[in-house]
Amino acid sequence: MKKKHNHEIWEAVQLHPLFQGVEQSTALSLVGECEWRHYSKHEIILEAEEPRNGLLLILAGMAEVFIEDEVLEVLHKNELIGFSSLAGALGLSAVDVPATVQVRAVEDLETLWIPYPVLRQRWQDPEVMTYLLTQATVRLRDVYASLAEQVRLAREFGETDAFMVRVQDVMVENLVTVAPEVAAQEVAVKMSEGRSSSVLVMDGGKLVGIITERDIVQRVVAKGKSFGVAAREVMTERPRTISRFAYYYEAISEMLLTGIKHLPVVDGGKTVGIVTLSDLFRKKNASVMKTIKSIEEADEESLPLIKNAIYELTETLIKEKVPALSLLEVVTALYDRVVGRVVALAVERVERDGGAGSGSAVDDDGAECQAKFAFFLMGSGGRGEQFKLTDQDHFLVYEDGGDPVYFKQLGCEITRLLEVVGYARCQGGMMASEELWRGSVSQWQERVRQWMMRSTNENLLLAQNFFSYRVVSGGDTGVATQLERVITELLGRSKIFLYRLAQAERAHGHIPELDQPILSLFKMGRKTIELKKEVLFPYHHSLQILALVHGVVSGTPVKKVDALQVKGVFTADFAGDLKAAAEQVLSLYIKLKWKDGGTVLNLHSLSTREKEELILSLNTLRELQGMVFARFSV
Repeated sequence: MKKKHNHEIWEAVQLHPLFQGVEQSTALSLVGECEWRHYSKHEIILEAEEPRNGLLLILAGMAEVFIEDEVLEVLHKNELIGFSSLAGALGLSAVDVPATVQVRAVEDLETLWIPYPVLRQRWQDPEVMTYLLTQATVRLRDVYASLAEQVRLAREFGETDAFMVRVQDVMVENLVTVAPEVAAQEVAVKMSEGRSSSVLVMDGGKLVGIITERDIVQRVVAKGKSFGVAAREVMTERPRTISRFAYYYEAISEMLLTGIKHLPVVDGGKTVGIVTLSDLFRKKNASVMKTIKSIEEADEESLPLIKNAIYELTETLIKEKVPALSLLEVVTALYDRVVGRVVALAVERVERDGGAGSGSAVDDDGAECQAKFAFFLMGSGGRGEQFKLTDQDHFLVYEDGGDPVYFKQLGCEITRLLEVVGYARCQGGMMASEELWRGSVSQWQERVRQWMMRSTNENLLLAQNFFSYRVVSGGDTGVATQLERVITELLGRSKIFLYRLAQAERAHGHIPELDQPILSLFKMGRKTIELKKEVLFPYHHSLQILALVHGVVSGTPVKKVDALQVKGVFTADFAGDLKAAAEQVLSLYIKLKWKDGGTVLNLHSLSTREKEELILSLNTLRELQGMVFARFSV
């Protein structure tokens, strides 16, 4: 690397507290004893037990101090590396204790090595003495806070209890297996003898299928087949599997999203166990399982019980430090099941009460037929980010020709039953019980067209909420496809509407950029941040606008990021960074919201590492927002 001249070094450090107020001739003499050093990403800067002969001042980049891969603190621009041996070097301690920590570059790093003789000269300046002692005090406080948090967590979860249990810790290893040619009767006998609710079908040591108790009932008994029928005719072929090293919450997510309750566990190409939904909840919370199993059979009387069961599970996942996106995936799958059950109950109720023609429509031959419909969630439910039941945000779409009176009754009944579950009514009236939030495909086409043509602030707000939608339940997903097709056609002719969305977003301001650590040191930096309004809303709106520009109309934020990556709008690296940034912010948001319902984050409550991660996350989300502003030049 090209050697830096003293004048170049002086220009880079003259405003730092270590060198402020020094005459230029003296300063040049001091920096002449220093050395400009570059470190590459992941390079070890200081080894444990390595003798220290000076401090490193970070000029660009970031480093972390760690012990056996446990990070104690993260250091940024203008901070110093090497404090552990400073007291001995300045003559403040009779013993110079060898350092036990290591330091490495998190990214490419530019530093200035300052030898101890230079520091001893500057120590005579009261301002420098105050600065160094303040730095040492703050850094010590942060490290103690970090260690205290680790001790608290260890006591809370138990030193031998992993934060996130692996599937291998909850799976059943004694497998009940049969060959493909054995009779169904033998399969049933094996289940009974093994006290198992499933049997694995193995052919030459290879897993080829699975048979559950429900399969025996539905595929043999209900269809009047002989119990002599071969297992291969009853089994589910090529069953889903999961690695023994996967986390238990990944298994829960897989089961809830696919609707299966038995997962064979594999290690390489070998089947080593099986795990059931009951096993997973028995490990952490047996009482949750009973209610979750009953969601599909829930009636109006039992609907309110489901909320507490899901909350209990959410509490467990939060305590287990399950990553935010995985937590939301699991909880969303459960809430979706609840909503699906509510819609089914609503249909039963309206039709039982003789609801206006049962939603009938007229086909091309003039004959009456059942009108198809789809039910959509918006807001946090539509984004798949609802972990606490808030207010209702939803709408109803049905085929052209459907009976509006019937669907009015259906929308009102769905809204009422969701209130029974625990969802508050939307104060803004964004619910299928309201005329504005239900209609045929053609009516919705005209409604959205009006929002786009007349982009008033009120219409923009309606559109923003609408475009967070996700289809959850209904008689036919083809209705959702019809809706998406007509909306996509409208978007192709609505550049001004998209411009106005971007303009409205710009008016609300940029995602905050946290102050540099050097300012926070002297308590001049920002102390709080409103995660929902200042970070999550701008992130969601920016992603929404960019997705609409590229024809991605619906889906959760994660699915929109993936879709934009497929379309080449995002690189794979940026898509990964964006999801990681959103997850980090959501993790903080979930903890806040779950604890006391608040959304204002006190930055002083964060560890040094969490602060640095938040700074990086906000920078990534600001980059997304910048892409939107740049595209529309607003």
